[in-house]
Amino acid sequence: MIIPPEQTEIDEMWMHEALKEAQKAADLGEVPIGAVAVYQGEIIGRGHNRKESDQDPIAHAEILALQQAAQHLGSWRLIDVTLYCTLEPCPMCGGAMMQARLPRLVYGAPDLKFGADGSIVSIMEPQADQEKQFNHFVSIRRGVLANESISMLQHFFRTIRQNAKRRKAEQSSDTPPTTSTPL
Repeated sequence: MIIPPEQTEIDEMWMHEALKEAQKAADLGEVPIGAVAVYQGEIIGRGHNRKESDQDPIAHAEILALQQAAQHLGSWRLIDVTLYCTLEPCPMCGGAMMQARLPRLVYGAPDLKFGADGSIVSIMEPQADQEKQFNHFVSIRRGVLANESISMLQHFFRTIRQNAKRRKAEQSSDTPPTTSTPL
């Protein structure tokens, strides 16, 4: 599929907004994933991961953006809405998009651990080998500003690993040496 240059510019513009949401998540110590829902050239829903902050397993960026968009439109049917997210959605988020009748998804990086657009499973677009078909599918554009999304995720996880290593080193240096006493 050939994407016209003007659509690429539009998709990149909105993906930059999703990256801003991802940065908000990182600032909270959350995995940096962000999403924005766009309707008629306006953002009507924003979300960034809040699982840790809210202690809520469904507080994913995509779910939060979809909820705001539905509230804005006064309808669970998100007809003519495009969702931009920095990471390939998980099966829960992909299912929510299908339930919302979302027509279009644009995302950045693939998710090799939970991705529902082919990295692990494919649920949002029809597959030739599916026996039963869902009554709705989402048109997907992949890889928009993927390098920026990947870089943000890599930096986040690298920092977590470095902090854990530093804490471990500090703990081992704080532990007094054990001496054995003869019995």
